[in-house]
Amino acid sequence: MNIREFYDKRKVAVVGTGMVGMSYAYAMLNQGVCDEMVLIDLNRERAEGEAMDLNHGLPFASNRMRITAGGYEECSDADIIVICAGVAQKDGETRLDLLQRNAKVLESVTKSITDSGFSGIVVVATNPVDIMTRVVQECSGFEPKRVIGTGTILDTARLRYMAGEYFSVDPRNIHGYVIGEHGDSEFVPWSQALLSTKRILDIINEHPQYHLEELEKISEQVRTSAYTIIKAKNATYYGIGMSLVRLTKAVLGNENSVLTVSAKLNGEYGQSGVYVGVPCIIGRNGIEDILEIEITENEKAKFEASCLTLRQSFDEIKNKD
Repeated sequence: MNIREFYDKRKVAVVGTGMVGMSYAYAMLNQGVCDEMVLIDLNRERAEGEAMDLNHGLPFASNRMRITAGGYEECSDADIIVICAGVAQKDGETRLDLLQRNAKVLESVTKSITDSGFSGIVVVATNPVDIMTRVVQECSGFEPKRVIGTGTILDTARLRYMAGEYFSVDPRNIHGYVIGEHGDSEFVPWSQALLSTKRILDIINEHPQYHLEELEKISEQVRTSAYTIIKAKNATYYGIGMSLVRLTKAVLGNENSVLTVSAKLNGEYGQSGVYVGVPCIIGRNGIEDILEIEITENEKAKFEASCLTLRQSFDEIKNKD
């Protein structure tokens, strides 16, 4: 009897066994999120080694999980595919060159996924994530709600951690979002940020020990965190790995949780056709709904500028084809 007959169908395929992919896989094992996980990589031997290494920790795990290395044919009955594949920027290479190379990698990955007959949810982590998610959606022809980018989910976690430190409260009691591009044009709409049920801007006005300038410093630290980490250790992977697990749980558990992911807008915030980080309701069908939060005119201008940056970058790689 096939081992999957003993379980509910919770199968996840991970494409790309680099640091991000394996940080995600390791966290998935530790949290017991799924019943079956398959690792897919161009370097099959590496994927097999990673699967073996994870399997050796199974005796200490909280639940049983089948972990294997496989090919794209394994995607046919997966619930979720998480794409972490991509290439690093080379010395002397421009950002557009990197965009072009990763676009071609993801176009190839997407074709293999669609050829398998996959009918589940695709999650994209490859950077620049907003553009790469749009590449996957347009190449696959899947409904936009089925193709989700990690967007600003990690940036939002960073915001809540740093704001929690500043106000000396549990980060889980900070309710605010980072929206826009996962990159230099992202921003925090402080007009909508809350500590519990109280607006953070009101707290700033009422308590002299807190200052608006400090909020702007937090915004900058959130925006530049990746650069700081990369300078110190060459790459970021634990935070995004945990973020991917959170997103996976929301889908498999049909949680209808609000997470700031990269979604394709269709008139929301006055924008259409662009993938960008916004608060969304995430459930079994992927993006169940896009929440359009109220933002100020100044924040709208920032969001429009961020969307323009993403459109221009996407158009550049398409025009270079």
